[in-house]
Amino acid sequence: MDIFKFLHLSLFLLPLPFISAANPPSCPSSTCFNSNFTIRFPFQAILQAPSNCGYPGFYLSCDNQGNTVISFPYSGDFFVRGINYQEQEIQLDDPYSCLPRRLMDGLNLSGTPFQVSYYLNYTFMLCPIEFTQSRFAVIDCLSNSTNSTMATTSNTLVERMASRCKVLVTIPIPVPWPMPESDSGITSELNGDLQLYWEEPNCEDCETQGAMCGFENNTNQQVICFDSTGTGTTNHLRLIKMISLTIAIPTIICAFCTACICLVHGRRSHGTAGQQNFDPIVTPQPPNTSFPGLDQSTIESYTKVVLGESRRLPMGPNDGTCPICLSDYRAEEVVRCIPECQHCFHAGCIDEWLRLNKSCPVCRNSPSPAHGNQQPV
Repeated sequence: MDIFKFLHLSLFLLPLPFISAANPPSCPSSTCFNSNFTIRFPFQAILQAPSNCGYPGFYLSCDNQGNTVISFPYSGDFFVRGINYQEQEIQLDDPYSCLPRRLMDGLNLSGTPFQVSYYLNYTFMLCPIEFTQSRFAVIDCLSNSTNSTMATTSNTLVERMASRCKVLVTIPIPVPWPMPESDSGITSELNGDLQLYWEEPNCEDCETQGAMCGFENNTNQQVICFDSTGTGTTNHLRLIKMISLTIAIPTIICAFCTACICLVHGRRSHGTAGQQNFDPIVTPQPPNTSFPGLDQSTIESYTKVVLGESRRLPMGPNDGTCPICLSDYRAEEVVRCIPECQHCFHAGCIDEWLRLNKSCPVCRNSPSPAHGNQQPV
């Protein structure tokens, strides 16, 4: 087969993502005037957009002061401090500026699409103010002129202060990142925002590409990705894109090289027909035992992470599936992440890939060494 015909046929057979001709619904973004972020799909501002513009459970409102408010069925109202659409995270605060009190009462996310990344056990203690003053970080909104309330993860500190302080409660508190439980006697004011994330609808890849998710139309509740031209691609076909990048394109390149070799060999054979054949003297060459990819020390310098029960990856525009083996991540599996592009994979999969290739299998960028340590997620 002529090499150019072969290439034309190979490119024609390359799988392409399905493109929908649907037009995006009329769902303009909105903003509460005291907030610095926009409200758009999957969120919807109540009374400001058609009912099909928001995903169930993502309804927001603006109060009289222009603050963005979200209501949970069993935990009440919270101020929305920020929304990260690419990471699918939302930051919340207490309208009465005492989030620790809300957490002490128990955070119930039942009936909401939101989840907590990690929990850490905190013990709340009530101590005389003269004992805690200038020695420990205290929770001001739970303290008064005679007693201070403080929270700690240190069991040693709780035991040491048992004779002076009253233990109020020990409960798991949501934290954005796993931290080692400390016995150093450190206390926390717990004055950070409450950070939650959502998994459905999954629009991370769509947002990373600079596009926007939405319902296909007013009657079809399927979520698709609308690009800047108004066309949409279905989210569940992201796998086809990955296969095109990681399998089809390298296969065509290999086929192209093979076709070139065959073509050159055929021309040489044709040009030497009828001439006297001589057995060439071949000098034995030592076998090539080196790999064309990265060396082992470079591969080992990239951070490895042991996944927790939430199976949340530590960085980057990733989802719950390894792009190399196409298997879902599971708890206690070890993943390795490339620091420049922040793409993560099963450690065994990416190690084998990088021994043979010098680029990320997803974005094709060439990584460089970045030292990291294995840590649990």
